[in-house]
Order: sequence, then structure tokens, then C-alpha cells
Amino acid sequence: MNILVLCTGNSARSILLEAILNENGSNRITALSAGSQPAGQVNPHALHLLKSRGYATDHFRSKSWDEFAGPDAPRMDAVITVCGSAASETCPIWPGAPVKAHWGVEDPAAVSPEEAPLAFETAFAILKRRAEAFLAAPVEAMNDADLRKHLNECANVN
Repeated sequence: MNILVLCTGNSARSILLEAILNENGSNRITALSAGSQPAGQVNPHALHLLKSRGYATDHFRSKSWDEFAGPDAPRMDAVITVCGSAASETCPIWPGAPVKAHWGVEDPAAVSPEEAPLAFETAFAILKRRAEAFLAAPVEAMNDADLRKHLNECANVN
């Protein structure tokens, strides 16, 4: 099962969820991330947080969703958007048939440098709880309707 995590900049939240899903997915899923307007670099706070939790971070980069839209790109089974609402972010919309869900989390990169460590910890904790709830079910064996329902239920885990 391939899951694409989308955000606008692909520098913080989408990177965090990609890491969490891949680490905890026990090779049941492959998570990838991208942005509609990539920031060009992964936020240093995201990398620091992931490293401090034992995640490998060398492979992360801020990339455009165009990489996953071509004919040679892996087929996505699900797309999860993670944009928040406080900053009136425009969340990207993925075309096509994969199951889609929105797991909105406020942007930890949008706070002051002094608030960033706590904001990143908070975003990570929310995304981790949602990912754990998602992975607690046999998601790779679900039909689209059940997967959509489960993804939407996990969006409410805080």
C-alpha cells in the first residue's frame, strides 16, 4: 500500500507523518510526502525532532507533488493532507482515484523560533497518535470504502 502525505511546503508536517508511517508501518505500507509549493528544504526543527527520536533523516527532502503525478510514479492507494486551518492554508487537492483523507494539523513552522520546539512536539504527537490508530487496523486489506472510513475516523484522534 502506497500513501502520499501532502501539504503545501513539504517541509514539516508531511515529513513528520511520512517518517512516522514508515517507521511504524512494519513494511505493510510505504509512505511518501510532497508539497504543492515545496519549500525547497526540510525544516531544521522537523529534522532535529526526528533525529532526537531515532529516525533516519538523510533521505528527506522537500519535493513537489509533480514527482508523483507522472506515468512512472508509484500508484497511490491513499492520499492524506495535513494542512491546518488557523493560517487559512489552501490544502492541495490530489486528482485521481486514490482514497483521500484530511488530517489537519496546525503548521509548527509558522510560529516564532521560541515556540517552535513545542509546536513541533505537539504536531508530532498528534500525527503519531493518528498514525498508530490507522496502523492498528489491517489497512492493507481494506476495500476503498472501509479505508476511507478508517482514515476519516483517525483524523479525529488528537
